[in-house]
Amino acid sequence: MNQMEFNRRQLMTLMGSAALAAGLPRSLAAQTNALKFWAPGIARVGEQDWSTMANQAGIDIAAIAKSARADESIQKMVVGDGNALYDAMTDNGGGMEDALASQGAIAELDVSRIPNWANVEDRYLEGGAAADTIRYEGKVVAIPYISNADALAFNYDEIGEELNSWEVLFDEQFKGRAALQNDFGPTLTNTAIYLKQSGKQDIENPSDMSEAEVKGVCQFLIEHKKKGQFRTFWDGFQNGVDLLASEEVLVMSTWEPIQIVAGRKSEKDIRYGTMKEGHQAWNNIVMLTKGGMERGMDEAFYKLADVYLSTWFGARTLAGLGFTPQMKGVVEYVEGNTDDFDETARAQIIQRLARKQERLAVPGNSWQNVFPTNIRAYQDWWARVQAA
Repeated sequence: MNQMEFNRRQLMTLMGSAALAAGLPRSLAAQTNALKFWAPGIARVGEQDWSTMANQAGIDIAAIAKSARADESIQKMVVGDGNALYDAMTDNGGGMEDALASQGAIAELDVSRIPNWANVEDRYLEGGAAADTIRYEGKVVAIPYISNADALAFNYDEIGEELNSWEVLFDEQFKGRAALQNDFGPTLTNTAIYLKQSGKQDIENPSDMSEAEVKGVCQFLIEHKKKGQFRTFWDGFQNGVDLLASEEVLVMSTWEPIQIVAGRKSEKDIRYGTMKEGHQAWNNIVMLTKGGMERGMDEAFYKLADVYLSTWFGARTLAGLGFTPQMKGVVEYVEGNTDDFDETARAQIIQRLARKQERLAVPGNSWQNVFPTNIRAYQDWWARVQAA
């Protein structure tokens, strides 16, 4: 992470009074030989019981569903019992690797024990654009498993043209048919990107704004909200899918999996644009906990990490929910495995990957930051947006 320095004082401020995340179910705790993995469903492909992932890695996996906020997860790992419960875990967004590594909650990784590290995208190598997102003080502490650049979903059947600017969210022609995410992180970042790149506001870093910049972005949103520009602020995967599929909204800032599922459900041509101003870019990572290392679960972790960096996983996470693979060679893998991917699937995967590369190349992109320096201002002004 290269936007800020993480320190213990900030950590304790962010954690506040957050509730501790749920503990490990007894049935899983009994599986002493299994890698106890605290992760969301998006971290797997194949069967929901993780058997496909486990078979591919050659290990046993005891998966514990993870949906807590970043501050709750950090509290669980730093002052709670997370290290006693979990051998490995995923993050909740940009910056957690710094927070956890700075407190000794996760282990430094030896990438020489991950054969597929040789195929990792160049942006994760030292000096690359995303190198800091898996490192703390120059040492690798995480492995990326998915990434994306969040954009605009739009109903092409109704609109009849490609959309390539965040401007449409605030355009009167879509008054009452536009929606934003009910989360200050991506919504304020993408709005700030638009305002900066369009010259409407002076913003230095959309991922880590000053108090005055946060105020300006939120006042812009409040002004449009009061005019009835937004149908709603969507909250949760299913809510986002339903809004698009029902055509209650025509344009929406959202995650690509929501756009994909909404298109399948509605059988409408719902597309995902490339925004000329830029996008909030992000990745999700897997980490070996200090407790996992001490319990000798590092070998199992490295086997799972090797799966995450395999073209086998990359092709399937791209084909399923549309997440960006973290390794090179996915197109070649898909074209060489025609029994697993028919002609339609291969064409869709190749096109989807090309669109992702276009989005990642936009100069105005800003990296996700779940721990902005002035987080209190973000929280306070977001409450005003919600109340407007």
